[in-house]
Order: sequence, then structure tokens, then C-alpha cells
Amino acid sequence: MIPYLSEELYFPSAELSTPRGIVAIGGDLSPERLLLAYRNGIFPWYNENDPIIWWSLDPRMIVYPNKVRISKSMRSYFNQDKYQVSFNTVFPQVIKQCKDIYREGQMGTWITEDMIVAYNHLHQLGYAMSAEVWEDETLVGGLYGIKIGKVFCGESMFSLKPNASKFGFISLAKKLEVEGYKMIDCQQETEHLRSLGGISI
Repeated sequence: MIPYLSEELYFPSAELSTPRGIVAIGGDLSPERLLLAYRNGIFPWYNENDPIIWWSLDPRMIVYPNKVRISKSMRSYFNQDKYQVSFNTVFPQVIKQCKDIYREGQMGTWITEDMIVAYNHLHQLGYAMSAEVWEDETLVGGLYGIKIGKVFCGESMFSLKPNASKFGFISLAKKLEVEGYKMIDCQQETEHLRSLGGISI
């Protein structure tokens, strides 16, 4: 039986999750609960009209910042300075673009309005971070996630121009490597992330 969270600030052990990876249901998106979740390898993922569902996937995909894969085609983007990258300058725009971007094979989005409010709050507190990719002065890609200790927990990315999200991810990985981060937690396995050096643990 899946535990239902009360107002108490608590999560069951991620090791007790269901075979699909569900740890618990319910609770809220307060900064305290979100940070407790991420510190224990747990994250929220649910649809607009559903209760909050908390997950911890096993196996899960990660990228070591010092082992991010830069393909030959991507190297040309960096050599030509195809895009420019900034960090934490337009976090609210990045999360909104991640919500609104069309994703083939998906109906709607899991980034609810409540989640936008919650993660903007975490950004104001210094825990949520964005990488922004620009073509001239136009935002064409980006990603956001949560910084916990020396782990960056990636949440979502978007791309309006070819390889813009990859450009942002690689740039972020290099920044995290310099800052001593140990890994990027990508949560779910995708071919897109595998092409960037993602491995399952």
C-alpha cells in the first residue's frame, strides 16, 4: 500500500518504493518538503488534477559532469559560438517555456502552476537554478533543476532551435565540474540524455 502523506514533514525510505518507483502520495510543495525529498533521492511528478505523487526511480540516469559527452557536431556549435549561455538570469521564463513546449508523444505537461510557484520560490531561496541559451537576445533554450550539496537534480529542459538544450546542458555540466559537483541526477532514462553521457545506476 502506498503511504499517504499528512502535514508532518516526513517521507518513507525510497528503498520502500513500489516497483514503478512511487514512494508516497500527497503532502505539499513547500520548500521544506521539496528539499527533504531531493535530499533523499525523491522528486514530485504528477498531472494537474492528481494528488502529488513522489517518486524515486531505480535504476535512474545520471551524468558525471566531467564525463559529459560532446559530439563532433556539438563541438562545432561551441567552436562557432553558435549560442550564448547565462545562468539564473530569467529562471521564471525558463520554467514557463519548459511547461509550454510541445513534446512529441505527450499530452499536456506535468509542470503544474503549483509547481511553477514552488520552484520559483526555491529559486528565490537559492536552491533552484536555470541555464539559459540565447541566440543574439532571444531565449532559444534552457533547463532548470535543484542544487543539493554537490548534486544537481535536473528537472526539465526546452529547445526552440536545433541543439539549444544540449548546448545549455553541456555548458551547465562544465560549470558544475568547475564548482566541484559530483553528478547530475537526470531521474528518467532518455536517449537524449544518453547521448550526453547519461548512464543508469
